[in-house]
Amino acid sequence: MLLRALLLVVLALTTAAAQPVRSRMLVAAEWLAGHMKDPEIVTLHVARDRSAYDASHIPGARFLPWSELAVTRNGIPNELPPVAQLVELFERLGVGDESRVILYGDSRGLAAARAFFTLDYLGHGDSAALLDGGLEKWRAGGRPVTQEAPPERRGRLTPRLRPEVVVTLEVMRNPPSNLLLVDARSPADYSGVRIPGAANLYWADSLAGKENPVLRPASELRAMFEAAGAAPGRKIVTYCVTGVQASLAYFIARYLGYEAAMYDGSLAEWNTAGPGRR
Repeated sequence: MLLRALLLVVLALTTAAAQPVRSRMLVAAEWLAGHMKDPEIVTLHVARDRSAYDASHIPGARFLPWSELAVTRNGIPNELPPVAQLVELFERLGVGDESRVILYGDSRGLAAARAFFTLDYLGHGDSAALLDGGLEKWRAGGRPVTQEAPPERRGRLTPRLRPEVVVTLEVMRNPPSNLLLVDARSPADYSGVRIPGAANLYWADSLAGKENPVLRPASELRAMFEAAGAAPGRKIVTYCVTGVQASLAYFIARYLGYEAAMYDGSLAEWNTAGPGRR
């Protein structure tokens, strides 16, 4: 009896310590199909090339070009643009303070995850979500697509910056003891040049598969992160080459309830930062 009681106490403490899943950050195709006409919903198709959007997209979705979402700064690609440019971009696409933004796009969720990171930086991550499985899942259910762009409309977005979600080179050179650095690249890439002390958590392993790019169940994702060293009280910082693959790892860490940030400069900056990087 005593052993059983102790086990129950341990289980209760473990359950209490686990971070709650932020379920609003992920919506299913069925959910979006039932809320497409809600006035506060803004659906964004994120891609590098507009041709795929023009060929077919979810009805009502607006095109968010990658070139306006990430820029080259000081020779480092895929950096955050100035805040004023980001606000203008999202306002032009109809995003306002009351909007619920649903994101999907290129590369099995990577482009959408980058857009989420950007909105989270602007202080609007709590009102943004990824479409689980993206356009692939939407089409697989026989749902409609269109070539027609919706009428233009502007939103009014108030930035509430969260600089803590962007980690700088200076922090990477002297990281705090509670930081868990996660390399989102493939195991093959991770086995080469990497930032010392990083754990590997390949972004594609978080998905069910190439043809069905929905996220794995939260319990499986949490087990992956815990195997990499994630725990309550540790801040997860993701990186890759230029902050694209790391965006999905960042999204999942936030989805699972962890405190998370991204080293946006990633290896593109680290490998050119000079001898002070170590």
